[in-house]
Amino acid sequence: MAMDREIRQTRSLRTKLETRAADGDDMVIEGYFAVFNRQTELWPGAFEEIAPEAFERTLGNDIRALANHETMFVLGRNKAGTLELKTDSHGLWGRIKINPDDVDAMNLYARVKRGDVDQCSFGFNIVREETDWRDDGTVKWTIREIDLHEVSVVTFPAYADTGVQARKAEVAQHRERQLEQRKHNLKARLKGNGS
Repeated sequence: MAMDREIRQTRSLRTKLETRAADGDDMVIEGYFAVFNRQTELWPGAFEEIAPEAFERTLGNDIRALANHETMFVLGRNKAGTLELKTDSHGLWGRIKINPDDVDAMNLYARVKRGDVDQCSFGFNIVREETDWRDDGTVKWTIREIDLHEVSVVTFPAYADTGVQARKAEVAQHRERQLEQRKHNLKARLKGNGS
């Protein structure tokens, strides 16, 4: 069983979000929302990383920039030209143009500028991934393709969510299958020795 593609997930990153007043009076929050080829430990013995090609087919989606994944707090949107997203060799980089008429956005901008808020996250569904069940009992998932919905500037990272619970269920099912296979092999061996 692979990860259920219907499960909406988030992954977070402690990053260096920056604020600046860009050309003219535009205020922006910018930084990396995801990093490629960095192994993250979900729990002891379980790892996940994002492949560089993961975002190739999704950046044309209608993607929003949110505060803390709250759909009521839209900071920017790529279709409106207020959110720019692109990938490079390091990861998924974004720039949010802050609306000076939005008090919540201005407050968040001030918090990022002071360094009180410095983390980000993204909300997505997994389209394609690889699972490596290692001989030492550990497991590593490499996410190869993502359906991106939103990027968020977050106060606290939310990694232990439904996605991690689904990963744990996948590991439990894998171990159960391994145990059943060992039992089957043992019975076959015993039968073979008894004849």
